[in-house]
Amino acid sequence: MKISAFGHCWVLRWPWVLAVLAVAAVPAGLSVWQWQRGEDKLATLARIAQWEREGAVGLARLAALAGGDGRAAAGGRSGERGAAGASATRDSASVRARRALVDGVQLDFEARWIAPMVWLVDNRVLDRQPGYDVVIAVEDIADLRAAGSSGAAPRAALVNLGWIPAGGARDVLPLPAIPAQLRVQGLFRTDVTGLLLGANVEDHGRWPMRIQQPDPEQLAPWLAVPLAPGLIQQQQASPFHIHYQPVVLPPERHRGYALQWALIALAVIGVALAASARRRPAESGEIAHEQS
Repeated sequence: MKISAFGHCWVLRWPWVLAVLAVAAVPAGLSVWQWQRGEDKLATLARIAQWEREGAVGLARLAALAGGDGRAAAGGRSGERGAAGASATRDSASVRARRALVDGVQLDFEARWIAPMVWLVDNRVLDRQPGYDVVIAVEDIADLRAAGSSGAAPRAALVNLGWIPAGGARDVLPLPAIPAQLRVQGLFRTDVTGLLLGANVEDHGRWPMRIQQPDPEQLAPWLAVPLAPGLIQQQQASPFHIHYQPVVLPPERHRGYALQWALIALAVIGVALAASARRRPAESGEIAHEQS
């Protein structure tokens, strides 16, 4: 197909057009992805700010907000791992959506460490130094007292206390000193898993255990009480280095990247049109379409 306009002629051949569109689709898709990332982070910051205005809660209130007693991620180590996974699979979409709504809840309660459980999240680099994030399981002391009087089962939650440096040898894990009781003041996040290659937990029959990601469903089998379906990121008063940020790149940065990729997509199309343009006399304002 030949197009003439404004004194130029473009000869468009379908293989060439399809190749250009295929190349331009890559930065265009990245532009859409970056824009969506910015929107997601904007929604995350708004949700965290809203929960901050609501005020901090304890584990019992968190379970009520999540729409259940937290048993979807509960289990016992002896013969209950399959039951925990099956229970999580049976969760309805509405329950999962309601749990997503509690992402960003502020928590503040006096807690008891469920000893000796300590998980070290691998591959955490801080200031170019390799190390681990220290994750423990805790119970709300107020919840324990209420459960003792009512006979109900207490609840537990995973808490990321912060970062510690790795030891000299890979096979020697650091032994973090965990207080028997501590005050949990943190941010509850429900999206704590990512791409996992290989086994998550290195279980050698002793504590601490090295893990790749703090997945509540996979760590629940070591507990005999309901586990909250998320991770509390400790924000203050920790014996370890707190480095967690809910959003690393601000939404504005993602929007800037989206604009850059969109301009690259337009540039690909513009360069292709410029490369195929030929000078041709034409009447002013006339656009002719001819089939070749």
